[in-house]
Amino acid sequence: MRALDVVRDLVARGDTDELAGALVRIGTLNGNRWPREEAEIPVLVRGLPEEARARLTEALVVRYQKGRDAENVRSVVLTLAGIAGEDLPGDRLSVERLRRIDELQSAYEYYTTHELLTLAQGELDAGRALPGGFVALLRRCQRTAYLADKNLATLLDRIDDPVLSPGEPWAEQAMAEAPAGLLAHLLTATGARPTAAWDEEALALAGEPAAVRDAAVRWLGLVGAPRTLELYVGDGRTDHNRTYDPYNADALKGLAWLVSLLPPDPAAVRALGRLVEVSLRKVPGIGPHCPKVANAAVLALSRTDDEAALAELARLSTKVTYKGTLKQLTAALDAKAAERGVGRAEIEELAVPAYGLTGPGRREIRLGEARGLVEVHGTKARLTWTNAKGRQVATVPAEVRRDHAEALKELKATVKDVEKMLAAQSERLDRQFLARRSWTYATWRRRILDHPLVGTLADRLVWLLEDETPMLGGRTLQGDPLCARADARVTLWHPVGRPAEEIRAVRERLEQLGVTQPFKQAHREMYPLTDAERTTATYSNRFAGHILRQHQLNALAAQRGWTARLRLSVDDSYPPLYRELPEWGLRAEYWVEGAGGDQDGDLTDSYAYAHVTTDQVRFHPLDSEHNSAHAGGGRYTTRSEPVPLTEIPEPVLSEVLRDVDLFVGVASVGNDPTWQDGGPGGRHRDYWERYGFGALSQSAESRRELVARLLPRLAVGERCTVEGRFLHVRGDLHTYKIHLGSGNVLIAPYDRYLCIVPRSPATAVDEAGPLPYEGDGMLAIVLSKARLLADDTAITDPTILGQLR
Repeated sequence: MRALDVVRDLVARGDTDELAGALVRIGTLNGNRWPREEAEIPVLVRGLPEEARARLTEALVVRYQKGRDAENVRSVVLTLAGIAGEDLPGDRLSVERLRRIDELQSAYEYYTTHELLTLAQGELDAGRALPGGFVALLRRCQRTAYLADKNLATLLDRIDDPVLSPGEPWAEQAMAEAPAGLLAHLLTATGARPTAAWDEEALALAGEPAAVRDAAVRWLGLVGAPRTLELYVGDGRTDHNRTYDPYNADALKGLAWLVSLLPPDPAAVRALGRLVEVSLRKVPGIGPHCPKVANAAVLALSRTDDEAALAELARLSTKVTYKGTLKQLTAALDAKAAERGVGRAEIEELAVPAYGLTGPGRREIRLGEARGLVEVHGTKARLTWTNAKGRQVATVPAEVRRDHAEALKELKATVKDVEKMLAAQSERLDRQFLARRSWTYATWRRRILDHPLVGTLADRLVWLLEDETPMLGGRTLQGDPLCARADARVTLWHPVGRPAEEIRAVRERLEQLGVTQPFKQAHREMYPLTDAERTTATYSNRFAGHILRQHQLNALAAQRGWTARLRLSVDDSYPPLYRELPEWGLRAEYWVEGAGGDQDGDLTDSYAYAHVTTDQVRFHPLDSEHNSAHAGGGRYTTRSEPVPLTEIPEPVLSEVLRDVDLFVGVASVGNDPTWQDGGPGGRHRDYWERYGFGALSQSAESRRELVARLLPRLAVGERCTVEGRFLHVRGDLHTYKIHLGSGNVLIAPYDRYLCIVPRSPATAVDEAGPLPYEGDGMLAIVLSKARLLADDTAITDPTILGQLR
């Protein structure tokens, strides 16, 4: 018999207890929903005589109060009790509703909208306002496509308090300070960009512009702070405590647009730049958690007519890896360049502010009788103080904190801005090797070398004048001043193609002067074409056969300008990792495929491959169709002819293979000391041993040469020697061999593995004195392990001690 017929029969018989049980069974089978063929059932229940509804409600309330049913059944019982008890005197469900509402406030979403409607309607009919956390849940459910319900939408139209969903500190602060009308208008920011009418109304509602701007900066500063109402996270589910409430996200978009209409201010620009970065933070199972807010902040920066906003756009363009937002940044900078009649590269150079620096990396400021000094050291900026008596002090003088609080706050913010821009400009200069960028000598001096901030980086780099004369900063390698024509060409020096004696001279000069380059230039790895690659002709197998952590690989690839799609265990095809090289008319490809997929540890909770295996590196014409392979592996389908490796310019081949070497060196499971057992099921043990103790890559060979030169400077240097692939360390208990590629350790003489998970390697690097370049994390790990093992009798870590016996 159909469910509807069963209910009709029980209604006709007036058997309340049987009717209650049947309704609960039907509701449970339907997941607390009433499909079209059973939609008449709630109508039948509501049409019962008042006395019968009262008995039915009582039976359901008693069952709910006993609490013996499973959670999904209790949800059905409460929903049915709400339907049956609608408009009855006494409100028997009041306590249960409030208790259930309180429970549900910590849910991100809830699949039974019938129960939510029952709870909400009952409280509203009783004349009570709904708790803010429960309202937020209702709004989130309505924003979720498969939960959206027209009845829920109708109910939400009746609720305008709270105007934003509580639980996020920024929203709660905004509701405490802003007019409700302004916040309601911000919620209408649902499009890609504001209309003129939207802007006009926003300004009308804002009131005093400077005051609203300062308040907006405060609110934006709280974006991303821990939630005040923590959401429940089930096993294997996405942690939505790390995401924006989707209802509030539109208001954040509107807030960014509003800030761009107000008087420009450095603090507001910083807040918008931070909003971009916070909105693109990755959350497991989601990825960048709110690109639409990031894009709104980029649009706001592009609408802000201020040099600081232009600088922030340029900085973000070197940091953002999410393709959609990066496209927005590119478009914004291109538009700014067109406005000024210059190229994209020029606008990025012109956008770099001086931050008040009056000399290379130096700025003095007086606040009362005290003097502050900002100095750039490497890629860091330091703020030091001299008090009224002329004595240098370790902390900010009390009179500065007391009498100049706002100026001090701005100065500290500027120091942070300087550090961020230094990192961005270092990244931008590192990309010039493949950008084919050159300058006239006059332009180079003005924009690069003599710039108060960029000059601190340029002075530690090697440049090439007219493709002939290497320069360290603005002088010859010997330190002599240069006299060059204003129109002479200057490029960034690259060791590929340069004479061996010149490369040696550059490295020796940097070492003599104790110069630490902002990135690896003079000691940059070079990857000339090998005989094997001449044989294969169109592809390189130099970095094939590796097992890499997919998420780490993709993150690193994005940082280096490559495009990488996350491979899922689905019936789909994916392109290889690729990097477009428009200046050369080429596209580089690194072929990878998912590893495994049918055993524990192969897939993440979101069905992404945890690891990928690697194959060929190829080059194709830039405008050629992309190649692809199935997610689960198999041959790539090639849609265009590859370019022979002999036709690839030397710098391009070297830089692309350097990127790939970096991917392997960082993301390989072979350099993970905890993978001694070969990972899940031991399937990768042979690879781990082969990589972890095998032949050195080009980058590891460079590290080997550097370690050999550094040993005399180290306190433990007399206990260390470089032999082949290893750094040998003589301790008091044993002699150890540290692999210079992976950092893995063996105990001599029987090569027993010693697992050491690195913690903080910085001390050993600092002890070595100035290094020729920054950024080699594996060098730090190798030196820190050497320092630890040279004094092995002082080791206290029980995990390590247990392996030394």
